[in-house]
Amino acid sequence: MQIFFKCNGEWVHQNEHVSEESLDESSGLKVREVFINVTRQQVEDFHGPEDYWCQCVAWSHLGTSKSRKASVRIAYLRKNFEQDPQGREVPIEGMIVLHCRPPEGVPAAEVEWLKNEEPIDSEQDENIDTRADHNLIIRQARLSDSGNYTCMAANIVAKRRSLSATVVVYVNGGWSSWTEWSACNVRCGRGWQKRSRTCTNPAPLNGGAFCEGMSVQKITCTSLCPVDGSWEVWSEWSVCSPECEHLRIRECTAPPPRNGGKFCEGLSQESENCTDGLCILDKKPLHEIKPQSIENASDIALYSGLGAAVVAVAVLVIGVTLYRRSQSDYGVDVIDSSALTGNPLLLNSSMQPDLTVSRTYSGPICLQDPLDKELMTESSLFNPLSDIKVKVQSSFMVSLGVSERAEYHGKNHSGTFPHGNNRSFSTMHPRTKTPYIQNLSSLPTRTELRTTGVFGHLGGRLVMPNTGVSLLIPHGAIPEENSWEIYMSINQGEPSLQSDGSEVLLSPEVTCGPPDMTVTTPFALTIPHCADVSSEHWNIHLKKRTQQGKWEEVMSVEDESTSCYCLLDPFACHVLLDSFGTYALTGEPITDCAVKQLKVAVFGCMSCNSLDYNLRVYCVDNTPWAFQEVVSDERHQGGQLLEEPKLLHFKGNTFSLQISVLDIPPFLWRIKPFTACQEVPFSRVWCSNQQPLHCAFSLERYTPTTTQLSCKICIRQLKGHEQILQVQTSILESERETITFFAQEDSTFPAQTGPKAFKIPYSIRQRICATFDTPNAKGKDWQMLAQKNSINRNLSYFATQSSPSAVILNLWEARHQHDGDLDSLACALEEIGRTHTKLSNITESQLDEADFNYSRQNGL
Repeated sequence: MQIFFKCNGEWVHQNEHVSEESLDESSGLKVREVFINVTRQQVEDFHGPEDYWCQCVAWSHLGTSKSRKASVRIAYLRKNFEQDPQGREVPIEGMIVLHCRPPEGVPAAEVEWLKNEEPIDSEQDENIDTRADHNLIIRQARLSDSGNYTCMAANIVAKRRSLSATVVVYVNGGWSSWTEWSACNVRCGRGWQKRSRTCTNPAPLNGGAFCEGMSVQKITCTSLCPVDGSWEVWSEWSVCSPECEHLRIRECTAPPPRNGGKFCEGLSQESENCTDGLCILDKKPLHEIKPQSIENASDIALYSGLGAAVVAVAVLVIGVTLYRRSQSDYGVDVIDSSALTGNPLLLNSSMQPDLTVSRTYSGPICLQDPLDKELMTESSLFNPLSDIKVKVQSSFMVSLGVSERAEYHGKNHSGTFPHGNNRSFSTMHPRTKTPYIQNLSSLPTRTELRTTGVFGHLGGRLVMPNTGVSLLIPHGAIPEENSWEIYMSINQGEPSLQSDGSEVLLSPEVTCGPPDMTVTTPFALTIPHCADVSSEHWNIHLKKRTQQGKWEEVMSVEDESTSCYCLLDPFACHVLLDSFGTYALTGEPITDCAVKQLKVAVFGCMSCNSLDYNLRVYCVDNTPWAFQEVVSDERHQGGQLLEEPKLLHFKGNTFSLQISVLDIPPFLWRIKPFTACQEVPFSRVWCSNQQPLHCAFSLERYTPTTTQLSCKICIRQLKGHEQILQVQTSILESERETITFFAQEDSTFPAQTGPKAFKIPYSIRQRICATFDTPNAKGKDWQMLAQKNSINRNLSYFATQSSPSAVILNLWEARHQHDGDLDSLACALEEIGRTHTKLSNITESQLDEADFNYSRQNGL
């Protein structure tokens, strides 16, 4: 037997063969093995149509046999994976698929997976599958599946290792069940009770979202106060009984004990002898008594009866006289005759009145303009004709829709409200010589609402206290070596922006300047508004006043623009601008569901008459500036805020606003005529143009000893929202409970310059900008910073800026000027930092330290 090799069709020289012979022990046959060596150089030098190949040929006297061809290739394994596994964040029980495509190699590489440097055995864990095209599939993610995963590829040449992929299995938080409502925090009167829940069902893990919503709910509660009982007056003595006694009784009903109060102390029944000792003591029969005794007893009884009758008649006459005097003091029985001829609400002037019963009519006296804030008396509503008095019948007032509580619920005519600037309400009721409150025309003129500050290259913040208006001048907006005196003011007169059609002014007119100043970086102007923001119901515009005094639209809030950026929050609008001027927000309602937010508040003060007390209910647009104007006027008049202001959602559905006083203690107070219920037309409220609107109610206490007032003010829109203001106050100055108008922090630093004006320190700001301003193909740049801070509506605007990240941070500063921490920015950086290696040096602890320093510098 002979064996030779043939490679690539050519015989290999016999000298290159190595032959070995052995004996097969089982069969006893001789076995011959032949080897040849093929070098790398031979393979590389071969240039045939196919791979380098060899085969062996054996022959003997019996014949020839050829082996199959064996290809010889150069083995290799490239360094770079065709696809590295990518990190994932998945919720618990979600599916995880990590893709791995190993480097090209000969022979093909075998793949295995490592988790935290430990091999994964898919046969031991049915939840993991590694058989599908080198991919790692986790069917239902568990918390234990979090870790660093690596793909390993190996063949006879080498082993290659992919980049590690971090898998985070997170758990979103879930609310626990609400606790039971706590007991009312006051034993008696108006208080609150609360209940709470925790985000522990389950608690958020590994960066899972925190529960949305409130963890604490509060509701008001009223605990009934105990009322001790008190005796009624004694009844009349009963007739003499056969036992010569008469009785009188009294009941514990003035008032009866309620809510656990004490019962009256003392006797409820008394008895005494009714014959002054003339009674028969030994119970002898009447026929045995002497006739003279009978005659004397008859005379005494007759004289006693006559005396009692005289006393009763005198008491009755005095009571009727006092009652008529008390009623005539307020004109309840009598109305000026001009009420019958000049009031547009009278339906039938020819009706014959019934002069037996009198009723009163209460009409609207709501005032809007500042000069209207002098309360009108009865005689200022009607022009009196002297010596003509007419009683009004009950049936006549029923035809007007007047209820027994003397309230009128109906729509007012525009003529109900006074107009013009030259108004005088000096005509007073003959019995009340002085007006209820001081005329505002005699008050000192208020100074212009304006604030200024000098700013340089370091920038700063200009705040108009208690108005919600502020201006943020960024670092570098003013060139170095320069400084400007920048001012900001609010138009306090009639708005110069006249609305067209259905357009409504939603904010104050804010002016910032000087107008000829230019900035290199956009500044941020914050303007409060009163719209309930919804793109479905409002079309909101930003407008600017030109030098000619006309208003032109800068942009619509929903549109994208490269000239300015407008960020609308629930209560304020933050605008990035390049030029100073006068700006305002207007809104055009798209549907009837468009809502303006009104702030309703009630003020009170004593009138010149010590028994009278005036309640003034204000409905103003929900902007801090509008309410500040009300507060300023009330301070001049000595008014006191009686209840914390509340929000009223006023819909654009053309229905009017109704204000009424309820639950007045009947035996302590009474409301004067014509002020029980008042109604304001829809247009007066909807198009108020930031001017305060108020209604006045005049109350009177029966005696000077009454020092407490408790009632409710109901403000409601017909077919709309309703708010109740609970008034519980003391008339005495020394016993009043003060309610703060505004928080004091807002007015501490009207102008802040330099680093202390900014929450984000300059060093951290520079590092953030350096990290995000570089474009990133995967979007982990300023675009993601804007997205995480919810200001990514108009990315085309930021793209035009030299440093988009700096402009985004300036807008964040303007938006969070009243927030006490940097949590929102820290959370955004933390989320981006999971996939962004450059953020590792901006730590949360540094932001916490910056937040602490900012608070300390500003005295918070």
